[in-house]
Amino acid sequence: MGLTSNKVLVLAIVIAVVLFAGTVWLWPRLARQSWRAVTGRVGLLLATQLALFSSLGIAANQAFGFYASWADLFGQETDQGVVVDHTANGRPGGPLQVMSTASVKGVRSSRPQTGGQIQKVAIAGRKTHLATPAYVYLPPEYFQPQYRTRTFPAAVVLTGYPGTAQALVDKLDYPRTAQQLAKNGRMQPMILIMLRPTVAPPRDTECVDVPGGPQAETFFAKDLPEAVLAHYRVGKRPGSWGVIGDSTGGYCALKLAMHHPDVYAAGAGLSPYYKAPIDPTTGDLFRGDRNLKNRADLWWLLKHEPAPDTSLLVTSSKIGEHNYKDTLKFIDQVQAKNLTRISSIILDSGGHNFNTWRREIPATLQWISGRLTDR
Repeated sequence: MGLTSNKVLVLAIVIAVVLFAGTVWLWPRLARQSWRAVTGRVGLLLATQLALFSSLGIAANQAFGFYASWADLFGQETDQGVVVDHTANGRPGGPLQVMSTASVKGVRSSRPQTGGQIQKVAIAGRKTHLATPAYVYLPPEYFQPQYRTRTFPAAVVLTGYPGTAQALVDKLDYPRTAQQLAKNGRMQPMILIMLRPTVAPPRDTECVDVPGGPQAETFFAKDLPEAVLAHYRVGKRPGSWGVIGDSTGGYCALKLAMHHPDVYAAGAGLSPYYKAPIDPTTGDLFRGDRNLKNRADLWWLLKHEPAPDTSLLVTSSKIGEHNYKDTLKFIDQVQAKNLTRISSIILDSGGHNFNTWRREIPATLQWISGRLTDR
């Protein structure tokens, strides 16, 4: 049974209930002062608490999508080293391979011409040699005959850390939201490429080109667009691409748009932070390279480098978000840069969670759609 299976959650709850009932039943018998009785009481308490915390942890993981599998939880992933043999036209070494297809959850029609399609893909970076799974949402228009020669704008959508790409599909509902907004004429049809910023798990690379380590920024700036362009009808001009992310993915989205405005014409950070942290999950990201460390600091970037020609969106909440004051400060500093454009979504109350981001995603998709072209 997988980590995200409902059966696992039910089993954990049943075990916790049984242990609790067993503790109540056996406690009078273990009331003596002998070492065996004391050991029994300690064992029952520990087992019951462990079962209870396991149930809560599994439930929280299902709600927020922190880990996709047992291997992911214990840092033993096995699906990252993807070898792509051929593209559809037969050329060896293709950078993107479609693994499976599915209809969009919550959309009545299962036909791609009317409901769109989600493809699970494997992406292999030719330059960085990094490989990662992703989900690609293709709008209904992509499959309609009258659009067969049309290219579409694309938005890369990133999770937080550790996060799972599946959560972008199932928990945050990006494909269904994009399909409904386009159907109602509130945004143009777009291709979404949904994945984790963690392309070298379990390490949190913060989308940094680590000296002597994973070249995560280059993967997102070069390898990923190259792979998608080789397989899908996506616009090739810089104005055709945008990037969205939440939390760590939000920081990555802002940084990628600011570092690479020639690739990403717009970047949206939902509950982002503005400087790469250094902690046990990241390790030493910069290896003493002060220039690399400075460029990963968006505050430093705004102060010391020319304004990038890109559009940025940041979100926060007046109550419940720790980044609220930093976000207001970031908006002020970007406004001082005449070339860079800044927008914001500020909720009265929210938090660093899926429920808050679901409230911000429709407006974010509309915003980024309005800043991208289909050529």
